[in-house]
Amino acid sequence: MKTKAVRMYGTRDLRLEEFELPQIKDDEILVKIMSDSICMSTYKLVEQGKNHKRAPKNIDTNPVIIGHEFSGVIVEVGEKWKDQFKPGMKFAQQPALNYKGSLASPGYSYEFFGGACTYCIIPHEVMELGCLMPYDGSFFEASLGEPMSCCIGGYHGNYHTNKRNHDLKTGVKEDGYVLVAGGCGPMGLGMISYGIQLEDHPKKIVVTDIDDAKLARAEEVISVEQAAKNGVELCYVNTATMADPVKELMELTDGHGFDDAFVMLPIKPVVELCDKLMAFDGCMNFFAGPTDNQFSANINMYDVHYTSKHIVGTTGGNNDDLIEANTLAAAGKIEPAVMVTHVGGINSIIDATLTLPQIPGGKKLTYTQFDMPLTAIEDFGKLGKTDPLFKKLDEACKKNRGLWCAEAENILFEHFGVEY
Repeated sequence: MKTKAVRMYGTRDLRLEEFELPQIKDDEILVKIMSDSICMSTYKLVEQGKNHKRAPKNIDTNPVIIGHEFSGVIVEVGEKWKDQFKPGMKFAQQPALNYKGSLASPGYSYEFFGGACTYCIIPHEVMELGCLMPYDGSFFEASLGEPMSCCIGGYHGNYHTNKRNHDLKTGVKEDGYVLVAGGCGPMGLGMISYGIQLEDHPKKIVVTDIDDAKLARAEEVISVEQAAKNGVELCYVNTATMADPVKELMELTDGHGFDDAFVMLPIKPVVELCDKLMAFDGCMNFFAGPTDNQFSANINMYDVHYTSKHIVGTTGGNNDDLIEANTLAAAGKIEPAVMVTHVGGINSIIDATLTLPQIPGGKKLTYTQFDMPLTAIEDFGKLGKTDPLFKKLDEACKKNRGLWCAEAENILFEHFGVEY
């Protein structure tokens, strides 16, 4: 079986190549990849090359397939798994393996397993950990299930204490104040989408950014009114326009401070701003992974001791988080599509990955079975004046508040003759 894949050979060395996959073993599964969204973590991987903790040291001779936010269809099943999986089944997958303490993960560590390809092989450890999951829905939502599971894992990773005993309560504080700092990127939108639908929801979620256009889009796709229907007060603010951000953000909590804060950008002033805003027993989650392994910020350790401030960091989700993400998306309680601003084909993956921080907007969603330039959803209308494909895509998205959707996905598959 031949596959076409984007492979990493070293720092910023990505190549789109066609090569032969080996025959699967009895404990492996061959899959056809349909969609793969591009994660900032992949950009960080490519910037570090073999120096990344998850990358093998021999990638110059044994390159790895990049991409870990993917979904597709099962093609061939090894003998060991034939009772559980069948050819033709759609799947979602959880890339955070942690198999016997190994950091190996699809999109970082495997020659024949990753998302930026047409076909790949699911290895035995994925199967043994239950990280391959049958799925029934749009491929793009399964791809976005992984980043949403990271957001859900972030919420579950926060915790609070009490002074009566040493019991810890995980999750954000019910009826509390939540800060999503630098929260208008795709992962920030995931945080908001999940937070406003919680049954034990916070009283208020404050989302900060310094870009009015990003704030406007965030409020358009996750409105204040939508949050209010779920009993959550949602507030978008531009801290760049504030004379005294600490004072003005504290006022949004009536002087209480934030019970939970998610740091969505690995920027020193953002970390230090959040640190100054925490309430008693507040939990600050450093969610954004830095590229610089020497990154640091000044934290008030006096408050850590005397006001029970907690500092945690979460990365990735687990199987339960992915199941929750897919279940909530299927029920319409969260909307992963709010993350997506660009769509492209397999030929767009290299340039999009290498220049990811410079491309405005949110998630870059790619479909790996065909070529297509990376295109902003907001440009569909303009392109549709001369291109019938983009006219159809524009009409489909406009029916869905300007968001990517299953109808648009199916239009692409029909146009390019993709079967599954």
